[in-house]
Amino acid sequence: MLRFVTAREIGSILPSYLVKVETTRRIFSVELSTHFDVQKIHDAAINSLDIDLVEDRYLLSGAGNGTIVIHDLHNITGLPHCTYPEVCHVGRGNRNRHKYSVETVQWYPLDTGMFVSSGMDKLLKVWDTNTMRTADEFEFSAGIYTHHMSSTATQHCLVAVATGSSKVKLLDLKSGSATHTLRGHRQTVFSAMWSTRDEFILATGSRDSKVMLWDVRCAKGAMMVLDQHNGDTSAGSNSVNTAHSGHVNGVCFTPDGLHVVTFGTDHTLRIWSTATGQNTMVNFGRVTNESKRSVKMTISGGSKPQLVFVPSVSDILIYDLVSGTKVSTLRGHYNQVNCCTFHRAYHDLYSCGNDRNILIWKPLLDTTLAYDEFLHNGSKSKEDRTNSFVRRIGTADSWSSDED
Repeated sequence: MLRFVTAREIGSILPSYLVKVETTRRIFSVELSTHFDVQKIHDAAINSLDIDLVEDRYLLSGAGNGTIVIHDLHNITGLPHCTYPEVCHVGRGNRNRHKYSVETVQWYPLDTGMFVSSGMDKLLKVWDTNTMRTADEFEFSAGIYTHHMSSTATQHCLVAVATGSSKVKLLDLKSGSATHTLRGHRQTVFSAMWSTRDEFILATGSRDSKVMLWDVRCAKGAMMVLDQHNGDTSAGSNSVNTAHSGHVNGVCFTPDGLHVVTFGTDHTLRIWSTATGQNTMVNFGRVTNESKRSVKMTISGGSKPQLVFVPSVSDILIYDLVSGTKVSTLRGHYNQVNCCTFHRAYHDLYSCGNDRNILIWKPLLDTTLAYDEFLHNGSKSKEDRTNSFVRRIGTADSWSSDED
């Protein structure tokens, strides 16, 4: 690492390259943190997590009993250990809460004063964070598996809603009405996500094994219907194209928006070009997927190569998006993992599952190693700590001046 710092100082590499190198090192070294935790509030399976994009500070979580909790991820102590406190929550006593499972929660991308939740009570709720009351709510004909708001949109304020029906609804938060209905899927839509590159492009995955790319400005239907065999992806081939041989319950765009990653119950992970709709044929091997709900993957930003974090049963699998190589397996949950989300500022990973836990996975840093050594020495006697200190001092230069 010092070599790159020196190279940056003399101008042989750009500062951005140093950032990319350090980001890559951190992401590749993530492991379960033993010094950081969140205050335990949930007493049911946790289905969804989201970190706000404004301050990168507040963690939003939704659970199977209808509760929603906000944690503050800012370590005000400055110490290398912390339990992130709960700021506020929507508990069982709140009359505005969801009656059944909360499947998805998401911050409003431009302001932490509002967030949106949806669940199996067929309701999508818009919340005022300051009062923890609903500002608006929308009812659908079936349970909601997921919803998504675009983080890049400047010309619209649409929420894509994937429900138990075959239709995808688009809600306009400005007008408070359903403006579009996307028809094309034949069965339950499990996942929906807006492109990170083009605010009008939407990807959806369904029980009918199809993945569709939509341009919401076009009224003719899907822009592309992805085909795992790289056949014709035009909307006219809708009846025969399938992206997977099972249900598609995971869709995620890369940070640059040039590719979309899909996950199916045929235990395969696929990556597609958003420009051509072609399957890149990257072989990730068997990736177990037994989930009956939307699987919320995440992709690292700023690293090279980019890594995708995939919840698989009780583990989180990390894959290289370019080669398909499995980089690591994160183990810590005792039951099905439902969601993982990446903290873009600290390069931490947060995950949740049916074991009611929110786990924090942090990169290996010098401060962590120093604190571990401090705790280890703290368990020794004073004499042992002194001897350990003497041994460390013995590695220093032992020269003397001529005047001695």
